[in-house]
Amino acid sequence: MENVTSPQDNQTAKEWAEPSTEYKVASTLLVIIICGAGIVGNIMVVLVVLTTKHMRTPTNCYLVSLAVADLMVLIAAGLPNITESIYGSWLYGYAGCLCITYLQYLGINASSCSITAFTIERYIAICHPIKAQFLCTISRAKKIIVVVWTFTSFYCIMWFYLSDTKQLRYANVTVVVCAYKVSRNLYLPIYFLDFALFYVVPLMVATILYGLIARILFLNPLPSDPKENTKKWGNDGGAKASKPKSSSRCSSNTALSRRQVTKMLAVVVILFALLWMPYRTLVVVNSFLSSEYSDTWFILFCRMCIYLNSAINPVIYNAMSQKFRAAFKKLCKCKKKHSERPANYSVALNYSVIKDTSNGESPDHFTTELEDISITKHFLPHKKLSFDESSSADKVTFSNV
Repeated sequence: MENVTSPQDNQTAKEWAEPSTEYKVASTLLVIIICGAGIVGNIMVVLVVLTTKHMRTPTNCYLVSLAVADLMVLIAAGLPNITESIYGSWLYGYAGCLCITYLQYLGINASSCSITAFTIERYIAICHPIKAQFLCTISRAKKIIVVVWTFTSFYCIMWFYLSDTKQLRYANVTVVVCAYKVSRNLYLPIYFLDFALFYVVPLMVATILYGLIARILFLNPLPSDPKENTKKWGNDGGAKASKPKSSSRCSSNTALSRRQVTKMLAVVVILFALLWMPYRTLVVVNSFLSSEYSDTWFILFCRMCIYLNSAINPVIYNAMSQKFRAAFKKLCKCKKKHSERPANYSVALNYSVIKDTSNGESPDHFTTELEDISITKHFLPHKKLSFDESSSADKVTFSNV
């Protein structure tokens, strides 16, 4: 596509005003704080999911995709904003303009698609638990993520042809900017297509699906595990007596986990809608104005909202997910030393393994009814454990010292 902007469009009789010192300081500090914290947080999300086995679930795969997209936005959009705020001019040349613009839109669009993907995954996992056993798997999540990034990568190629550097000639100076190659009228259809595909449609899908999820989680009883209805128990009276307690405890934990994860992801979607709204609204309003509204401080506010949207997700995970919080602490080595805990005695126990897919995990991921059984000195002050080798594994005898 040719550059249809005439040279006269880049000339003006006005004098160029350098950004104020207050604006430079405020924009630089805000970008450094928000983008710096966001980059560290999103890297931690990627690391804890990749290095912690029990964190590798379909939902967390989508959160890794979202974290990578947010990293791309913070690096490609946030950091160049520092030099632009200080110098008021584009410093990265023509190639930098093309590549940075491409990466900005790729990160923005990939994050939107990742949000839509985990919203659909949550809907299937909670509202259709039987189908979830086959659809909500780690391998399928990886394939969907590949499709998302392939689609957005090809979709954003157009920005290589729509971006260009321009020289704006003022009365006192010439300023280089990274802008759009085509005129404003030709750009509007492209923007509204982008606006519909990666903002309106994802929010509509999220609103409908989270409404259906809320009806299941908070208004109706949770659907039972399809496998529990087909389990056959033996004639042992002890096994029959222990079934209601273990099943009730497992169902309660599953329900709590479902609600916790769903609330966390719903907050992510709500913040995505709110923090992108100022910028989206500004562009829509400017599309119908003869003279664009370009208040410097308001534009800075819109940018900070976008950066905050990409930086705040790890904070949400830490605040609303016990698993993420524990994984973050372990990654930061903030966990208490093992030596500070009471001495533990391991006891051999037989326990059953339950395949749990209702919380969105892969069918290959198993959870157990009894995950950590230990006996401390506090409970056995005057007892000594002895094991009879000839006895069964679940038989333990005690003898007085």
